[in-house]
Amino acid sequence: MNASIFTYIARRLLQLVPIVFLIILVTFALLRLAPGDLADVIAGESGSATPEYMAQLRSQFNLDLPASTVFFNYLGNLLHFDLGFSFRHGMPVADLIVDRVGPTLVLMLTSITLATVIGVALGVLSARYRGSLLDEAISTISTLGFATPVFWVGLVLIVVFAVNLRWLPSAGMSSIGGPPLTSWAGIVDLLRHLILPASTLAFFYLSIYVRVTRSAMLEVYGLDFVRTARAKGLSESRVAIRHVLRNALLPVVTLTGLQLASLLGGSIVIETIFAWPGLGRLAYDAVFNRDINLLMGVFLFSSLLVVLMNLFVDILYAVLDPRIAGRRS
Repeated sequence: MNASIFTYIARRLLQLVPIVFLIILVTFALLRLAPGDLADVIAGESGSATPEYMAQLRSQFNLDLPASTVFFNYLGNLLHFDLGFSFRHGMPVADLIVDRVGPTLVLMLTSITLATVIGVALGVLSARYRGSLLDEAISTISTLGFATPVFWVGLVLIVVFAVNLRWLPSAGMSSIGGPPLTSWAGIVDLLRHLILPASTLAFFYLSIYVRVTRSAMLEVYGLDFVRTARAKGLSESRVAIRHVLRNALLPVVTLTGLQLASLLGGSIVIETIFAWPGLGRLAYDAVFNRDINLLMGVFLFSSLLVVLMNLFVDILYAVLDPRIAGRRS
């Protein structure tokens, strides 16, 4: 089994090469087709600019070079692990990404953990007490979470808990002039800022996990080995947890892998609403500033992050079901 898993991992890592190339090519083409560039943004901020000044700006930022030259120069820089330079921020793109990836990972991991734990627990209760009032209540909550726009949930939470009740902060990752993150007070301050954005992002995915877990549990309940476990005199709680839930977790793990990309995309909206200093907010600013190097770096890094997370999910899937590693090798 171990050899099969390592073979599968090596094959998936090799598949990253064409995937990365396609990501770079498509992203570059779309950005080149978009109207405007960094020179237009700078000229717009200054109010006016002469044609000579515009030509000077485009020459300074290498915007006057042919698209093919710019593309192959970018590929050459990537071979040296150089993501380019952000002229807007005045620093290397890699440094900007390193500064912002931590907050994004904190937000994503917290949200997916909340959604998975609470969603699976509610799904188990819904399947265990199928047809009851509890089942109806959980189904109603999951339907609301699935149908409600994420940005609307975020705005409602800000109005209720930040504006009216004043229990939680509405924006940022830490208080201005607050304690450092290395102290307990700083960690508590971070958690208070994390509650609203993480809850907003988790609410939508929690609803999906409830539905998938409930459906998978009900399907497993009808299998022969469950009837055998009941015939042995095992309690319903033990049957649900030790026999049904273990087999029902496989589609949940698969769903987690599929949701990672959309979770990263959803974090862009959440980071914008709550002014969370992550990759999503960085990409949002790069779009408006026409900072192509920065935007390509964020897209490339985010894509690699999603692919690696999916690889981890596939490995976890193989651990839960050892037969999968043998079939994939």
